[in-house]
Amino acid sequence: MRSENDGADRPKANDPGGGAGKNRDTAVSERRFRFLVAGYAVSSYGTFLNMVALNLFVYETTGRALAMGLFMAVRLASGFVAGLVVGGLLTRFSAKSVMLWANIGQGAVMLLLVLAPDGLLTGALTAVSVVIGACGTLFMVALRSSIPEMVGEDRRAWANSLSITGRSLAMVAGFASAGAVVTLVGYTAAFLVDMATFAVCAATVALLPIAGGRGARGTAGEKTGAGEKTGAGQKDGAGQKDGAGQKAERAGERAGSGSRWRPTAFLALAAAPGLGLMVALRGVDAFGSSSHNAALPIHSVSLDASNPAVFVSAFWCVWALGNIGAQQVVQRYAQRTGRAVGALGFGYGTVVMSAAFIAAFAGLPLAVTAVIALVAGAADGLTEVSYTSHLQTLPADVRGHAFGLSATLENLGFGVGMILVAAALDRFSPLVVVGWAHGAAIVVAVVFLLRVAGLRRTGRAGLRKGEAVEGRPDRGDRDGVEVTGG
Repeated sequence: MRSENDGADRPKANDPGGGAGKNRDTAVSERRFRFLVAGYAVSSYGTFLNMVALNLFVYETTGRALAMGLFMAVRLASGFVAGLVVGGLLTRFSAKSVMLWANIGQGAVMLLLVLAPDGLLTGALTAVSVVIGACGTLFMVALRSSIPEMVGEDRRAWANSLSITGRSLAMVAGFASAGAVVTLVGYTAAFLVDMATFAVCAATVALLPIAGGRGARGTAGEKTGAGEKTGAGQKDGAGQKDGAGQKAERAGERAGSGSRWRPTAFLALAAAPGLGLMVALRGVDAFGSSSHNAALPIHSVSLDASNPAVFVSAFWCVWALGNIGAQQVVQRYAQRTGRAVGALGFGYGTVVMSAAFIAAFAGLPLAVTAVIALVAGAADGLTEVSYTSHLQTLPADVRGHAFGLSATLENLGFGVGMILVAAALDRFSPLVVVGWAHGAAIVVAVVFLLRVAGLRRTGRAGLRKGEAVEGRPDRGDRDGVEVTGG
């Protein structure tokens, strides 16, 4: 898979201007990616605005709280199914095409909702929940799996942080303005605004010469626009060849470029030690996330029954500030060291984040709770960028399958969690329910960290033995989950 700047633009060894040309290509790639992130942030604003407007609209239209739950269930189920098929789509179509049509589909279904007569509102709402859930997953997987081809392997941590920052800012703006938009201009205008945001994102995708996708037609060893190897088989930050990455690449080749998603994704995860557990932890983390999402409104009512929305809005705003702050730190770390936050960062971040969410329901003073929300947001941002960067080191022909499987597990964990948590909140306090759900994530995270520590010890012992024979010093900085050196 090649970017538009590959091949002829690649600097030659005897070309004195090659370095400058490479820097220009990198700057152009980053500028284009910033443009894409701007469009993604705009569509994310519409998504979060819609989460509030649609739920209120469903409740007012049906008069039943159960309808809101069913709407969310259909949306999550659609995302679950999309996660199963997106890997196959990315082997047949470019990531650009998938992202473009995902936005077009979401914009079109919002227009359908606006134009639907009263007698067809239920059907239109069902269509909205299906399309929004499925297309949201398709876009996210296509974007994340194609980032190494867009900006280069060495800039993926920066790119991930930038996209997460854009989404976090959009979340704050979307949640903060949803009530005012619905109150001042009504549901129809809110849906039209949402449709317009998807159109903006589609335009940014269409205007960019994005290379990404088509894992079946490319090879994992092709060069990106930044001139780096893609896939998990690249050399790690210490300069040693990543053996498990080569195993993952061979696993993808054995599975066949046009094979079903399951063999490809599972073979790739099984070939990289610890990566399967990492993806499983992400699913358990989504289960924990369902608990605080469901419990926050109930906890807010207990704090201020007359105006419960204040605490929820303030909590998520402070959480987003922590998330954005973490992205800035991660970006500077990546720029300074040239390395991504590794598997240990993901494990420790999950522990801190889960513990912070539990503490948020402990009834502490509001000032302390605000600090806790800030910590939860920062840890959440750290885990997301480290996890995404890690999966992006898989070979191009299996990367989309792995991201699709991850999205499936996340939707499954969140969906099952919403059902179980809703039932548990009828009998237990929010603190107890959130404590159990996020406690499970902490337990799995500890197991994951122990696994990473064991892999690091084994890797360092192997390096010392091999380098003693070759007479080279031990660098000793391998990551543990042997997919990336970052």
